[in-house]
Amino acid sequence: MDGSVSILDANVLVLNKHYMALRVISARRAFSLLFRDLAHVISVENGKYQTYDYQSWTEVSQLKRDFEPEGCEWIRTVHLEIVVPKIIRLLFYDKLPRQDVKFNRRNIFARDNNHCQYCGKKFPIAELSLDHVLPRSQGGKSTWENVVCCCLDCNIRKGGRTPEQAHMRLMAQPKKPKRSPLISLKLNNERYASWREFLDQAYWSVELKE
Repeated sequence: MDGSVSILDANVLVLNKHYMALRVISARRAFSLLFRDLAHVISVENGKYQTYDYQSWTEVSQLKRDFEPEGCEWIRTVHLEIVVPKIIRLLFYDKLPRQDVKFNRRNIFARDNNHCQYCGKKFPIAELSLDHVLPRSQGGKSTWENVVCCCLDCNIRKGGRTPEQAHMRLMAQPKKPKRSPLISLKLNNERYASWREFLDQAYWSVELKE
């Protein structure tokens, strides 16, 4: 990441006091919770969990600065250098995670990984649209099972027809994801490898920050 603004917008996984994943928030919000002693940092070190309050995390950050500055994201001020945590655990808030994944454009693109579901090619978001597999003109609904990522050329080619009518085939049958597809994409990034310890796809959904 470049610049202090983007660092403050870095993603931090939030656990409840029973170590269940709740949601993802910005580093800015995470530091606010830490500073007010409403949460502690959870650091996965050599397969074990270490817990730090705000003060001890600042001390750990100084050690990291001296001995392993690489591989960390830093908030730097005139008086302080502190590592952006990957995971925090709330001390008092005990809400269970939401089970529903929001049906919106961002999550559909993430579910399909920006691949057109007809030609299979990956495109920038600006070159993609959403397609109703069963067109709305034929009674199709706006649901996870009927809306897919589609490139502009395929969308024009398909028009107001079904894939069968347009002699086109879907790459995969669209389904509702069990958790936020954006979280699944981030789990492929080693930066968020420590999240995997706390995300059980069979049971928990994680709500991404807006």
